[in-house]
Amino acid sequence: MIERIWSGHSWLYILLLPLSALYGLINGLRKLSYRLGLLRVWKAPVPVVVVGNLTAGGNGKTPVVIWLVEQLQQKGYRVGVVSRGYGGKSDHYPLLVTDEVMTAQAGDEPVLIHRRTGVPVAVAPKRADAVKMLLAHFPVDIVITDDGLQHYALQRDYEIVVIDGIRRFGNGCWLPAGPMRELSGRLNTVNTIIVNGGTPQAGELPMTLHGELMVNLLTGETRKVSDIPNGVAMAGIGHPPRFFATLRQLGATLHKTHAFADHQTYEKAQLLALVNDEQNLLMTEKDAVKCAQFAQTNWWYLPVSACLPEDKGQKILNEICALLPEQN
Repeated sequence: MIERIWSGHSWLYILLLPLSALYGLINGLRKLSYRLGLLRVWKAPVPVVVVGNLTAGGNGKTPVVIWLVEQLQQKGYRVGVVSRGYGGKSDHYPLLVTDEVMTAQAGDEPVLIHRRTGVPVAVAPKRADAVKMLLAHFPVDIVITDDGLQHYALQRDYEIVVIDGIRRFGNGCWLPAGPMRELSGRLNTVNTIIVNGGTPQAGELPMTLHGELMVNLLTGETRKVSDIPNGVAMAGIGHPPRFFATLRQLGATLHKTHAFADHQTYEKAQLLALVNDEQNLLMTEKDAVKCAQFAQTNWWYLPVSACLPEDKGQKILNEICALLPEQN
């Protein structure tokens, strides 16, 4: 229902407009308070790059973070990542993500980023606290914040906004009548706009998510999507239909699909009930990090990577590297 409301296909959004107006007012007052110095902004001693979005829900932001981390690592820079840690609950913050930290503590995206890239990741509701922890424990040259475009308490040196190229901004309304955390005019103040799928508009950089091999959660075996029979797909991400469509494009035959809420917490019995012994459960990498402890032999996940045109990607990297000292 919420997708229909936010997409403009239901008139029910009108009932929520008063709440949206209140959301917009509060958001505007907060931004003004930071601008006037009434609320404090902390500046890190190293460059901070924010990868965020204007809308609620998944846009492909985390793959962009991973792409940026890997590109900067290849250039010899020491990268750290900070996150709010949505979906996780720790008894203390800031929390440093290690191999032993579970998604229940840190959230799924920080754990995924740490395991995929190996870089230090810190989680805290106040991103400045997470940055300070990274700097206290690691010789970090640059910090990337996964989400946090609207977290103005942390000063940033470069902003990247990721847009879902199919859904874009829906009906264009503030939350909760629409999907907007900030209105689209905010794009005029960011450094780079990346569009995941769809047709980019003027000034926007195209991106696709690429993945071909499924990975077995239990054994690490890899197979082409088309080689895994009797698939049942599940996804607990911002926009599950995108993942299901990707699997079909890669040749999967799906008997069923199950969409869960973003950052969904899973129980073993809950997932065992989705498939029988002859079927294979196919999930996203974001889901897989939450299921690793009770994985079964017929569970598979699809790692994806952000792909940008080489010249456009290099332009982003050149602009970010200009903020950093040259490597010897």
